Amino acid sequence: MTTQTQTAPSFAVHIPDAELEPEPLDPAQIVSGDPVVTGKVLWDSSDGKQVRGIWQITPGVVTDTEANELFVVVSGRATVEVEGGDVLEVGPGDVAILREGDRTTWTVHETLRKAYHISL
Repeated sequence: MTTQTQTAPSFAVHIPDAELEPEPLDPAQIVSGDPVVTGKVLWDSSDGKQVRGIWQITPGVVTDTEANELFVVVSGRATVEVEGGDVLEVGPGDVAILREGDRTTWTVHETLRKAYHISL
């Protein structure tokens, strides 16, 4: 599968079976465990300000600084703690919105796979 752009035709992807590529974590982000991240950009806008794709992380605890993102969990479970904010419990069928700049801690209980849209 190749990255699609705005001029590409409409398409569909079966998220559970999509082949993902390694996206190494910065070791400074890992709090505990040995989480592995993989992903696949499915579409990005020609101006580089919109990105859609699939992302997966195996169990462990990691920190992140978020982009402006909407995601839907397809499989797995995680607790996402937003610094100074809410604690989000996410699992299959849940949709979440993260604000740009949110500092988060992800505790991944079961390998989590999500489809996402990021606005940069």
